Amino acid sequence: MIILKLGGSILTKKDSDESEIDDDNLKRIAHEIKESLESSNSKLVIVHGAGSFGHPPAKQYKIGEPFEIDEYPEKRIGFSKTQNAVKKLNMLICDALIGENIPVIAVPASAFMTSTNKRITDGNLDKFKQYIEKGYVPVIYGDVVIDEELEMAVISGDQIIQYLAVNLKPDTVILGTDVDGVYNKNPKLHDDAEFIELVSSLDDLDAFEQTTNVDVTGGMVGKIKELLDLADLGIESQIINADLENNIFDALENNKVKKTVISTKK
Repeated sequence: MIILKLGGSILTKKDSDESEIDDDNLKRIAHEIKESLESSNSKLVIVHGAGSFGHPPAKQYKIGEPFEIDEYPEKRIGFSKTQNAVKKLNMLICDALIGENIPVIAVPASAFMTSTNKRITDGNLDKFKQYIEKGYVPVIYGDVVIDEELEMAVISGDQIIQYLAVNLKPDTVILGTDVDGVYNKNPKLHDDAEFIELVSSLDDLDAFEQTTNVDVTGGMVGKIKELLDLADLGIESQIINADLENNIFDALENNKVKKTVISTKK
């Protein structure tokens, strides 16, 4: 089994004033996934980010921040708007995958997961596993959920990956981003950024965090910390550039791809 994460930056146009899908990338990636499934017939779970769809309402209504009880009605509306926005993105993604005859089934995290202080603490995966056993490709995404301490919270696709991987024990986890992998600096801003082929411990993280004093490539450090937890369990992950044609297909088929591997095996 493979868990494939498609970053929101790959599927949506981040610089657009309104929520907008990147049709070219989505159609290409959907086709590459279809080609891989036809080639290897492996079990697959897809996780995608919220991109330009979910982030604006979540930010506007400050979902996940403490609030007074009289703010609850407005917070509920913000929760609903955020959930509705990411659901729209998911529908567009599922439409593209179904267009390639991939039997996907949307499984919203908000329907079965809860968190405590923004970390997933409950989510029965029995139905999820049943869909996989019946030959479906579950598609889950960054979402809003009920939180035991904060009433509501946003859980990222990266956190969902970790929760799924711990419980489903996939052979590998693949993260499709808009860069080739991990660098010691943001490669979009620094021409001298050095590519890192292997991250095997938190010590590796410290080295480039101190160099940049920022979250490398807009949240990359957070992704790696989630994946290092999986590496400790023996689950290897790789970060690739999903913007490049055939990279998703090659990664799914275990062909040679430029990537950063997150693994405790050296």
